[in-house]
Amino acid sequence: MLRSHGRYDYVGIAERADYTWPEGRRLAVYLGINLEHFAFGEGLGAELAPGGPPPDVLNYAWRDWGNRVGAWRMLELLDALRLPASMLVNSAMYAYAPSLMSAIRARGDEIVGHGRTNSERQSVLGEEAERALIAEATETITRHEGRKPRGWLSPWIAESHATPDLLKEAGYAYTLNWCMDDQPVWMRTRAGPLLAIPYPQEANDIPSVVARKDGAAQFADIIIDTFDEMLEQSQLQPLVMGIALHPYIVGQPHRLRQLRRALRHIVRERERIWPTTAGAIHDHVVALPP
Repeated sequence: MLRSHGRYDYVGIAERADYTWPEGRRLAVYLGINLEHFAFGEGLGAELAPGGPPPDVLNYAWRDWGNRVGAWRMLELLDALRLPASMLVNSAMYAYAPSLMSAIRARGDEIVGHGRTNSERQSVLGEEAERALIAEATETITRHEGRKPRGWLSPWIAESHATPDLLKEAGYAYTLNWCMDDQPVWMRTRAGPLLAIPYPQEANDIPSVVARKDGAAQFADIIIDTFDEMLEQSQLQPLVMGIALHPYIVGQPHRLRQLRRALRHIVRERERIWPTTAGAIHDHVVALPP
């Protein structure tokens, strides 16, 4: 037998009980916008162009553009289209860009824990150090927002064998780390069930633009084609479509214009879909009959 994680069982999507989203909608759509801050000259960093030895000013500044410009442009776009968002936040953002976090708070967007900084991975830490990382990020978000985050996406989507257990023990209700389904799936932890909400690796600008080198229009087409296909598929099962975005990538002017095209396509179907947040998806699933 192959080694298993033991977190969930196999149940094919055509074999499950049916349900609907609010108002009888069949497709839930949420935006996961990553707000990340990186250390200068040390630690991990997304390499958007071939970099040199530290301090690698090129890639640091490129990423920092996302917090200084790109994120603000994306907020303008969300306001224009009347779309909510789940903001996946490095806790270091509160000290680094407090005015940006205030603008997000004023919009009422959901804040999802995204570690302390994307300069580190929690998967390489021992259990106590990982517990401390989660606790520190949670405390910072709670202190600024007045309430604890309920969802978590690990920096680099990197987990240790204990991460789901530690998240549940820290009071988290759902994780975005696992991309194994198009519906929310309950996972087993030593502290009780934790909901895995789908987080995309295809309609996601990091693997699309950075890894596969897709162009701006091609990435927008990926979003549109995913949406159109999932809207049809949702006639058979209720589905979740996430769209994962990073301001330093998709906030760039030529990509933002194409993102606007894709999101306008989606909101034209506003009456048929549920534009929502990951946290609201969790709340709906929890309220479903057993």
